[in-house]
Amino acid sequence: MKALEQDIKELIISSLSLEDIGPADIDADAPLFIDGLGLDSIDALELGLALQKRYGVAMNGDKDEMRARFASVSALAAFVASQRASQAPA
Repeated sequence: MKALEQDIKELIISSLSLEDIGPADIDADAPLFIDGLGLDSIDALELGLALQKRYGVAMNGDKDEMRARFASVSALAAFVASQRASQAPA
């Protein structure tokens, strides 16, 4: 899971063009929005598209589900991992 978290941190930095920040600067358990990285709703859309392109995950769900998924890098990694597991051939 740590490798996936690292990859998501790099994806956040590259897809949102965050300058002067490296993967080590992002706490995996810190909030991504408001506090923590201070991302906004536009960033959420861009990050959602980047996650869909890289991992092939579907970003469906209601507002509360989406908020929980995007709560932190750890939450995103858990979501991506669960989506990959459910898409794996049986």
